[in-house]
Amino acid sequence: MNKMQYHEDDRGQRLLNVFPKVDGQVNITYVQSTQHVVAWHRHKIQTDYWMCPKGSFKVGLGHEKEDGSVEVEWRYISDKNFNVLEIPPSIWHGYKALQPESIMLYYLTEKYDPEDEEKVLPGEFGEDWSVKSK
Repeated sequence: MNKMQYHEDDRGQRLLNVFPKVDGQVNITYVQSTQHVVAWHRHKIQTDYWMCPKGSFKVGLGHEKEDGSVEVEWRYISDKNFNVLEIPPSIWHGYKALQPESIMLYYLTEKYDPEDEEKVLPGEFGEDWSVKSK
């Protein structure tokens, strides 16, 4: 029997270690609200692969430049486009759900290790997480 781990906070619900026999780790996040930003973090070793089977997300990718500043690139993933977003080590990343009850499925090439992760708060890079109307 698989020993999954459940974690819940005001940003969403996470089911961790969904497939324990897989090298790395497969997780699912369920986000009820569009009010919270889950950012910024990066890894030294781990690569993330994100896809959205339900709803949609605004994803920020922060590329550190030689002068130490960070340039933010925006990507959007949703259930209308089943592409998988690869996030290699050293890239800052985070997300915000654009629809209530959005789900993110993600594969990590390594079992989660807090020692491999560096975090800073949303807004650290002067980015704007709001969604503009067209």
